Amino acid sequence: PFQTVCRVEKHHLSMRGLLLCAAVGAACAFQRAPRTIVSRAAPSSHSSRFVASRSPRVVASLATREPAMMDGGIYKFNKVVIDSVYDLICLLYPVTGGPRDFARFYVLETVARVPYFAYLSVMHLRETFGERTPGDSERMRTHYAEADNELHHLLIMEALGGNSSVIDRTLAQTMAFGYYWYVTAVYSFSEQAAYHLSELIEDHAFNTYDKYLTNNEAMLKKLPVPQIARKYYELDNPFLFDLFCTVKDVNERGQPLYSARRPKLETLYDVFVNVRNDEREHWKTLCNLVQYDDMQGVGNTVIGTEPMPEPKAAAIL
Repeated sequence: PFQTVCRVEKHHLSMRGLLLCAAVGAACAFQRAPRTIVSRAAPSSHSSRFVASRSPRVVASLATREPAMMDGGIYKFNKVVIDSVYDLICLLYPVTGGPRDFARFYVLETVARVPYFAYLSVMHLRETFGERTPGDSERMRTHYAEADNELHHLLIMEALGGNSSVIDRTLAQTMAFGYYWYVTAVYSFSEQAAYHLSELIEDHAFNTYDKYLTNNEAMLKKLPVPQIARKYYELDNPFLFDLFCTVKDVNERGQPLYSARRPKLETLYDVFVNVRNDEREHWKTLCNLVQYDDMQGVGNTVIGTEPMPEPKAAAIL
């Protein structure tokens, strides 16, 4: 019995040692890597990669900075990943103007909300290991607001019957589960690359909803507003809603329009207009995070991220 007890104790000590090594490894892996920001200026002769900038964030005026560009290889790889997933969803769920369209939007919204959860998971873990980067608390609140907004898009699609099929639910949840871990890994090593993935997704989402509104306006204007949509857009406290609208549009007198832009919902068409506009707000924030490592960016002008130009081959003498 004594020998048995000794073996058990040794086993417990070994397990504790492994857990300690795993915790130390995780702490090292999730420590923030140097941020990589590069301007549109021509790259230096000795490097075509990103020019690294270490945390904490640079407090220099954004007005004097040029938007960063993505490494060409990462840019192309991200586009292949997102375009492939999007094309697969389009193949499985063609838009027909019928009830099955809501199943497509259910799948899209299930996957689209995952990245914000992944960002928050990594940022919370970094906080656990002692990181206190200035500005991260505001960024975390914004990502939570974005996740909450996407959740309500999902709840709207569920209210419209988009999740009525077990096959649709299984496909959407499987894709979301895999994509969550992929984005978590990417964000741990490169925030810019992870934000660019979501920038591409939100751009697809905006264009999808915009085309759907154009092609199905008459049908949507005959359908009622789901109660969850009315609650979120008209009745709920707008604090979280306004929080994710980081690029504040203003009227001719310079007054903010981000709360006032929400019209009174009269038909399902108005709901989809709001959902489409929400996706554009997410896209603008993500573009600024990719290009400036800042949610507000420079002014109200936002453009999509561009890849770095390929270095020119040296002339042969």
